[in-house]
Amino acid sequence: MQRPTQRFLVTLFLLAGTAPFCLRASAAEPIQIDSRLELMVDDYLIDKMAGASLVLHQPVKREIAIEHNAPWEGNNCGYHTVFRDGDLYRMYYMIAHLDCGTNERRKEPANHQMTMAAYAESKDGVHWVKPELGQFEFAGSKKNNIIMWDGYDKRTEAFVVPFKDVNPRCRPDERYKSLVRVADVLELWALKSPDGIHWSRLANKAVITKGELDSQNLAFWDAVRGEYRAFFRGYRNGRRDILTATSQDFVNWSEPVWVEYPGSPPQELYTNQIAPYYRAPHVFLGFPTRYTDRGWTPSLDMLPELEHRQQRAKMSPRYGLAITDGLFMSSRDGVTFKRWGEAFLRPGPQELGEWLYGGHYQNWGLVETKSDLPGAPNELSMYAVEGCWRGVSDRLRRYTIRIDGFVSLQAPLSGGECATKPLTFSGNKLAINFATSAAGSIRVEIQDANGKPLDGFRLEDCPEIFGDSIERIVSWKAGNDLGKLAGRPVRLRMMLKDADLYSFQFNK
Repeated sequence: MQRPTQRFLVTLFLLAGTAPFCLRASAAEPIQIDSRLELMVDDYLIDKMAGASLVLHQPVKREIAIEHNAPWEGNNCGYHTVFRDGDLYRMYYMIAHLDCGTNERRKEPANHQMTMAAYAESKDGVHWVKPELGQFEFAGSKKNNIIMWDGYDKRTEAFVVPFKDVNPRCRPDERYKSLVRVADVLELWALKSPDGIHWSRLANKAVITKGELDSQNLAFWDAVRGEYRAFFRGYRNGRRDILTATSQDFVNWSEPVWVEYPGSPPQELYTNQIAPYYRAPHVFLGFPTRYTDRGWTPSLDMLPELEHRQQRAKMSPRYGLAITDGLFMSSRDGVTFKRWGEAFLRPGPQELGEWLYGGHYQNWGLVETKSDLPGAPNELSMYAVEGCWRGVSDRLRRYTIRIDGFVSLQAPLSGGECATKPLTFSGNKLAINFATSAAGSIRVEIQDANGKPLDGFRLEDCPEIFGDSIERIVSWKAGNDLGKLAGRPVRLRMMLKDADLYSFQFNK
């Protein structure tokens, strides 16, 4: 498998008008993409661009998915995990409450921090219920959705990042797995479950012992590379950062290494939320929480609930000073990431319970859900915490984004274009995920490895494509069959006008 380059800054080539966009021969071996879906989240396949750029998009704010208002929950519930399991959507989250002042005090309990987890489920990813699991007692009753494991004790923090193991060698009683942190000694233990509800320890020892581990520590099966991979918290040069390790059996893990972000400025990262993208599992997508402390400034005084912020700061200065928001990053090897400096998920309007430390922690996991617009394609749902640190509850809000819609190759109406590096593909059709304005368009030219347009597949042979589609087959005057080009080194030249290209794929 080709390793990605560590060059993520796109070079712009300013060309006059619509002159032919030809390339000199390259000695580089063609990149074999076969029939993989390729996202425009980095410049791995891009050779040159002119008048076009890669643009980060943001999700759309939707309804409140779930309110953490049960007596056993609280105002600091977080670290959510969401994944689809057949016809069921599963959610796991940390239960926590912290009294920040007299208006937050509650009878039962006064405070509890990350010592329990809870479970919710949904049939559509939109409407959620908290089933009565009857497993663990709280305030004298087992009528709750608390989920724990055999041998649980209060030395451990809640496991909240389970995943369904699709490893073909996975045993039935280990179909669901998770990591759990031992709070006072900073260790991660492995858990197993046959059904995602009843849990027990997978091994009688800690499996990861390096790192600070004081955050949402996650792991999953990487089907492309045939290994388990974990991402967890560490401190590097005094900053919160991300470590990663791999394993063949979920018990014995490699020596952790730091995740790298060439070209990105140093920033403090709380959670990481990294996983293979379900439509392109050779690409890892991450949604880390950024932790920013800019000190006590006049602008901080203008944010919501100054008195409440000052009260939190008395408990710990960072509780009042720090602000969190969400970022986006991607990788092709799980170690080197293209990380955008601009926010993927901003704090938004200055509403009560916003612009604070602990807000907008995004869940781990993307799920496909139906659009509420008649006839529209499915979209991706993600979830983020808001309204925390105040009152006796917080809430989880749903956000949506277009399928593959994290980053696009974008150009204005005046036009822009992009040419790929040499690549080889399998299949006989080229499908694109794109959107244009009513006046905009996309055209595609296929060139040989040296940048010479191929007869029948020149730019002028491709009628302008316009509309908004998750999957549109590209056609030329001679048709759309590319079978004779499969396996040959080619380049794609893409001309855009007031358009976005999110992904492309050669298929049958």
